[in-house]
Amino acid sequence: MKFKTLGRTDISVSEICLGTMTWGSQNTEAEAHEQMDHAVDAGINFFDTAELYPTTPVSAETYGRTEEFIGAWMKKSGMRDRIVLATKVAGSGRPHIRGGRDLDATSVRAALEASLSRLQTDYVDLYQIHWPNRGSYHFRQCWTFDASQQDRAKAVQEIEDILSTLGDLVKEGKVRAVGLSNDSAWGTLRYLRLAEEKGLPRVASIQNEYNLLYRQFDLDLAEVSHHEDIGLLAYSPLAAGILTGKYLDGARPQGSRATINTDLGGRLQPLQEPAVKAYKEVAARHGLDLAQMAIAFCLTRPFMASVIIGATSIEQLKTAIDAKDLTLDDPILQDIAQVHRRYPMPM
Repeated sequence: MKFKTLGRTDISVSEICLGTMTWGSQNTEAEAHEQMDHAVDAGINFFDTAELYPTTPVSAETYGRTEEFIGAWMKKSGMRDRIVLATKVAGSGRPHIRGGRDLDATSVRAALEASLSRLQTDYVDLYQIHWPNRGSYHFRQCWTFDASQQDRAKAVQEIEDILSTLGDLVKEGKVRAVGLSNDSAWGTLRYLRLAEEKGLPRVASIQNEYNLLYRQFDLDLAEVSHHEDIGLLAYSPLAAGILTGKYLDGARPQGSRATINTDLGGRLQPLQEPAVKAYKEVAARHGLDLAQMAIAFCLTRPFMASVIIGATSIEQLKTAIDAKDLTLDDPILQDIAQVHRRYPMPM
């Protein structure tokens, strides 16, 4: 397992991060604990979760359950000091989370205290803003995104209030580093500017979607990442399972996520099918497993801090982790580039 330094912190994270968003709905507590045990044995030291989880589906009844499963494992295993633990505070729009109101200083602190209790720990290593109040182009909203509708003064003030609170939490020893999620180049740079001007914590990472079918990060955010040392934590490297090929030709395997979240957050629609078939042909031509090729490609990106993998079975988890040992040579990367040119944004 290779390791990367998170931003300009002294925190070292494995290049594969264990994602957790199915624990508490698709996965039982025992299965979650088995996955954490296996991940540690495989050299992973980085777990990512959120107060919102699980998401398959999101519900008021299961809110916070994933963190509870992790907290129970931390207490049982005694491994807290060996794990880089990341969680997130939810933004606005979910009625069962603080009434769905916008994220502010009060809710950041309240959310962290609740997460610490569920996680049975005194601190988190990375605390992330799950999505910004002002809206974003993520979650398939790129087709209707209109930044001109944002209130400029309000957006700046919200960021300052949130970052100031995070600064207090860092001083109190409850948070080691801060990160963003589902944010933009402007949002990231605004956080950095405020950190520099006011002596507040510097953003260490940004957790956005990245996979063969969705490569928005290759452009402006890649440039921000390069110049500002803010690594990507890539979620959905398999596009919610689409890049395993298991949904091709209308297939819906029993127990799969598509039988719960039917369109996989807007990803599972006809335009993605030709692209997936083309990538599957590339993998077959080079004797590779499609899922492993997809994860290995993410690991080649110069801005990548860690790739977040998720699984509902140990077999899936092993396949995903083993992608770290796969080297993609130039002919494979050239074939991938050709497919990307044909299908630059198919979902």
